Amino acid sequence: MLETLKRKVGDKATIIKIDVDKNQNLAASMGIRGVPTLMLFKNGKELWKGSGVRQIAELEGLINANL
Repeated sequence: MLETLKRKVGDKATIIKIDVDKNQNLAASMGIRGVPTLMLFKNGKELWKGSGVRQIAELEGLINANL
């Protein structure tokens, strides 16, 4: 799903996947309690966080609305 989203948004966004089992300290510091958790940042500031599976169109809309 993230690969499809990346093709749709191109260079507008960088998409990073993090394995929370291998990065437990990072997950805890970000307040991640459920998997999957998706987060949107701009200039280092968190703009949005959501847990659970989301539709590609919803995520694309979030990215486009916050450029």
